[in-house]
Amino acid sequence: MKKILGLTMASILLFSCNQAQKPAKIETDDDKTYYSVGYLYGKRFADFKLNDREKAALMQGVREGVSGQKEQVKTMEFAMKFKDIVQKKMASKSTGEIEKGKKFLENFVKTEKAQKTESGLAYKILTPGKDPKPKATDTVKVHYKGTLIDGTEFDSSYKRNKPIEFPLNRVIKGWTEGMQLIGKGGKIKLVIPSDLAYGNQGAPPSIPGGATLVFEVELLDIVTGKNDGEHKGHNH
Repeated sequence: MKKILGLTMASILLFSCNQAQKPAKIETDDDKTYYSVGYLYGKRFADFKLNDREKAALMQGVREGVSGQKEQVKTMEFAMKFKDIVQKKMASKSTGEIEKGKKFLENFVKTEKAQKTESGLAYKILTPGKDPKPKATDTVKVHYKGTLIDGTEFDSSYKRNKPIEFPLNRVIKGWTEGMQLIGKGGKIKLVIPSDLAYGNQGAPPSIPGGATLVFEVELLDIVTGKNDGEHKGHNH
């Protein structure tokens, strides 16, 4: 709850300031820093598609809180309901993404002669690699590229020119399942529905809620004896 409120507060303040003041001139490094924080949080909050009434209520609450005015409602009681509102809005927004993803996945299976597992993961083995294949408990070393279904790239180890290692049982389900289908030296294309990726929540700002993800992954190595710590890399 604290995290959700924290992520949205900066953007609420941004809405309020824009209403009460003239647009700021972004000139100094400090200006640019504050602007960047506000912009990034604002992008997250924009996903909720607030109507004018909702924006007005938020802005009034911020203005009165900042100026120390007496609260009009029992704020802690109603603030606890914010999580439910956010979840409903996210679920509503993700519905369209899920439907688009389903069509994309089925077309991938049909046009690229890919396969689909019982879980709903779609895949095409580009290069099978050498046995043995990794187990869910193994740590793997990979190069990969991740895109949305419209082709927007949100991450790539190739661009960083640095492969990454991670335990297969500590990443999204689609990766855990998909990487066990090839051996060392293999390459696979994965189309991962949202329920095997980031669900309705997504991974803002690059991955919207309900998004189906497309990965091309090259298995460089199976690293033994290293699956004893948390993976802290990007969002796989």
